[in-house]
Amino acid sequence: MSSVKVSTKAQQTILYLASALVLIMGLILYFLSDNTATYFAWTIGVPLTAAFLGAGYLASFILELMAAREQIWARSRVAVPAVLLFTSLTFIITLVHLDKFHLGVSNPLTLMLTWAWIIVYAIVPFIMGIILIMQVRAQGSNPPIIAALPNWFRLILGLQAAIMLILGLALLLFPETAMPLWAWELTPLTARAIGAWLLGMGVAGAQSVSENDWLRLRPAMLAFMSYALLQLINLLRYPNASGLDWSALKTWLYLAFILSILVIGAFGTWQAQKHREA
Repeated sequence: MSSVKVSTKAQQTILYLASALVLIMGLILYFLSDNTATYFAWTIGVPLTAAFLGAGYLASFILELMAAREQIWARSRVAVPAVLLFTSLTFIITLVHLDKFHLGVSNPLTLMLTWAWIIVYAIVPFIMGIILIMQVRAQGSNPPIIAALPNWFRLILGLQAAIMLILGLALLLFPETAMPLWAWELTPLTARAIGAWLLGMGVAGAQSVSENDWLRLRPAMLAFMSYALLQLINLLRYPNASGLDWSALKTWLYLAFILSILVIGAFGTWQAQKHREA
């Protein structure tokens, strides 16, 4: 009988490194949402959008850090395809909208942050892809499913993933058409940036359904719960953001969807921790 496949040192290292990078980005975007002209790679005119992206980075920090700490590959891999997809898409988005980036500014800090963004997203997907191939080829097999998910949970999480994948794809490929569907005002660049996040989260959600084991979902569920909490705080921080109309149905649909992610993430985190301690 073959041994259980473990996460390679290279896989754990790249996840630790990626978690550090997204933590820095998340702290900047979440807490300096009104100052992206100075502290970010491009100017985001609507602070709620910057805070939304910041919440994604902070949730990704939790996802990648928790995944890096797992020794068994099956309990770690939920983070990898989502992060690889997001970083690859973000690099493409950067190239498409390069004219919007702070490449011609005089502020050395802003210029440094801009080039750091470009270099990180040019290199990280390539390295992650190589390490993932090495990880997949490593010896060992998946452990058996120990604590399967209830069907109702898989159904709800699958629906959430489908919504994020469909909307994310629309914002990425057809931003001008899809922007009116969003709860507040976007630009083509910010629409595509949000689309990349939705696609990454959608992949993580779909993979969680496929893994069908509470012990394999812990990083994703912690990230989902944190993501939803941070987004709810964002609505309290910026209740009057440009284009955010509390009389519009799309605003309440957005709020309801975030609340559903919070409930699923919290329940999933509880169940994953309970089975981990059993």
